[in-house]
Amino acid sequence: MTMPSFLRRIDFRVPKDHHDAFEDLLEPWCLALTSFEDQKTGDWKIEGYTAAEPDSQGISAKLNLLAKARQIAMPKVYFDLVPPKNWLAENLMDFPPLRVGRYYIHGTHIQNKPVGGLIELVLDSGSAFGSGEHATTEGCLRVMEALARRYRFNRILDMGCGSGILAMAAAKTWARPVIASDIDDEATRVTIENARQNGLKKLIRATAGDGYASNLVRHNGPYDLIVCNILANPLVSMAGDLYRNLRRNPKRRQFAILSGLLERDANRVIAAHRARGLRLYRKLVINGWVILVMFR
Repeated sequence: MTMPSFLRRIDFRVPKDHHDAFEDLLEPWCLALTSFEDQKTGDWKIEGYTAAEPDSQGISAKLNLLAKARQIAMPKVYFDLVPPKNWLAENLMDFPPLRVGRYYIHGTHIQNKPVGGLIELVLDSGSAFGSGEHATTEGCLRVMEALARRYRFNRILDMGCGSGILAMAAAKTWARPVIASDIDDEATRVTIENARQNGLKKLIRATAGDGYASNLVRHNGPYDLIVCNILANPLVSMAGDLYRNLRRNPKRRQFAILSGLLERDANRVIAAHRARGLRLYRKLVINGWVILVMFR
C-alpha cells in the first residue's frame, strides 16, 4: 500500500455519537480516513487525506447540511497541506526485527539473521509504505502462510505493491514469478531495490501504471493469486478488473487477498466481488482492519 508524497488533510471535530455519519459523508473524497475520541472533551476528531486539492466548498456545504440534519453546530473544517514524509525510512529506523508467522522482517540496518527455517524479508529504506507492522500487511502475510499449506500458485500479482513486501513474501513462499504494480513510481523503484536486496531480481518484475491496464499486468495474466492491499474504495471500483484477471480453472480454486479496509467497509467490498462471481473463503480481523480472501 502506497501513500503519495504530498497529501491534503481535511480536519474537523464533531460531538460524540455523530462521528459515524460524518465519516461516511467524508469517505468518498479520501484516500484514507482516521478518527479518534478526545478523552478530555468527548468530541471525535476526524481526519481525511486526499492526493489532490479537495473541493473545500463542496465538502463544507455537505458537512453543513449534515450538521443541520443532526441539529448540531457546523464543525469548523481545516484544509491543510501535509509535508512530504519518507514513510518507510521513518518506519525502518523505529521498528525492531519483526516476525509474522514464518516471515522474519527487518531493515538493512539489522544484521541478525533468522534461524529455524524462517523466511527472511529485508527492506531497504525508501519512501514507499509497507514495513509489515501495519495490521493490513500482517494480515496478508498470515493468510498467505495459511494458503501455502494447501495451495500452489504459478502466476502471482501484487496490486498496489508499496515497498514490495508482499510480492517478496509470495516469491519466497512459492518460488514463482510475481508481477508487482503500483500507481507510484517511487513504490516501483523501492520494490525493485528490495527485490534485489532479497535475491529476487529474477522473480519479481515491477511496474508503475494504472492498475490492471498497465502492459506488464495485462500481458502476464491471468493470475492464480492476486494480492491487493490498498483501500476500500479502490477495491470496490476494481472488483471487475480483478475478476477478469483471475484465472478460470474449474478444477482448482484461484484466490484474491483483499486488504486495506476497516471492518465497517468489509460488507460492501465483499458484495462488490460477489457480484462479479467471487466467493468468500476467509475473513481475518486484526485491530479493526479486515483481510478478505475471495476465490473463483
